[in-house]
Amino acid sequence: MKKTIPFIDLHKQYLSIKEEINFAIDQVINNSAFIRGQFVDQFEKDFSNLIGVDHTISCGNGTDSLYIAMKALELSSDDEVIVPAHSWISTSEAVTQAGGRVVFCDTLPDTFLIDPREILKKITDKTVGIIPVHLYGQAAEMDQIMSIASKHNLWVIEDCAQAHLAKYKDQEVGTFGDFGSFSFYPGKNLGAMGDAGALITNSPRLANNARRFARHGGLVKGEHEIEGINSRLDGIQAAILSVKIKHIKEWTIQRQNAANVYKELLSGIREITLPKVYSTNTHVWHQFTIKLNYRDELSRHLLSKGIPTSINYPIALPFLKAYKKYKFQEQQFPNAFANQSQILSLPIYPEITFQDQKYISKSIEEFFIK
Repeated sequence: MKKTIPFIDLHKQYLSIKEEINFAIDQVINNSAFIRGQFVDQFEKDFSNLIGVDHTISCGNGTDSLYIAMKALELSSDDEVIVPAHSWISTSEAVTQAGGRVVFCDTLPDTFLIDPREILKKITDKTVGIIPVHLYGQAAEMDQIMSIASKHNLWVIEDCAQAHLAKYKDQEVGTFGDFGSFSFYPGKNLGAMGDAGALITNSPRLANNARRFARHGGLVKGEHEIEGINSRLDGIQAAILSVKIKHIKEWTIQRQNAANVYKELLSGIREITLPKVYSTNTHVWHQFTIKLNYRDELSRHLLSKGIPTSINYPIALPFLKAYKKYKFQEQQFPNAFANQSQILSLPIYPEITFQDQKYISKSIEEFFIK
């Protein structure tokens, strides 16, 4: 019997906390606290407490948070920033928009994370920073990355857009570098009901720089010390996120349990490669991404069974049309290039049922039996 399984079920999540969400939204409306104000202040405190940092600087979205971080670090036009070749374009476009030059680095073949050995090859006298991405919910190799950064006097912005509460050696991602950058896009592990983002840092100076830049260049209304931008978290999204923060640890455990179910049910299928998790890491499973040949054929087969899948990401960053002018070649990024045609993400979210996962796994088995 054909079923219909969503890739992510945001409505089901909403129904589970409907009264809390509706009350929070009503409070914002009743107080007319739509831009900044008490609910934004409360969320920033809540998120700082969740991660264990001194400063949370909320902003309009995750892409803005990367841009703001680089402006706070005073990126200049001659500066180079190293980013992984396998990521969403926000990671790279923010470098260019902030005025720097993006330098792509190949990734590891089995985890899709930035390869520290390749980082070393990319460093020049113009390199100022590294943006490791904790992709799909797993931490990059932060010991090696921070060692490289320290040796070469580079700043580090951790892109944690998919990795809320992920850990490396029991330390929260986002707390290793100068900044941690977070997205609260609705589909994230901690998601708003619209766009939202934030930076975290333990540096008072960097926190002040970031807040100032995100608020038209001034911390007091009408007093503009520099030119900045307008990137603010609105009160409704802040209130919603403060509600969801109360549940994120439970949801994370449910994602981890769902990942374990997949690993057990799919372990006998030789044609697919299951996600690799480093022993040092606490994976939070924003995506459950397998590797295989005949990826597109399997995707179509699953869709015919009512199972949507996702490809994160079908074109590695250096090969996007946006970077065509650089004429990158596949041999420059062999792992990212190979992986782009083999990766496939299966539905995973806290509310997914064992029966749904069993149906998905059985449908995958059927594809390879045919």
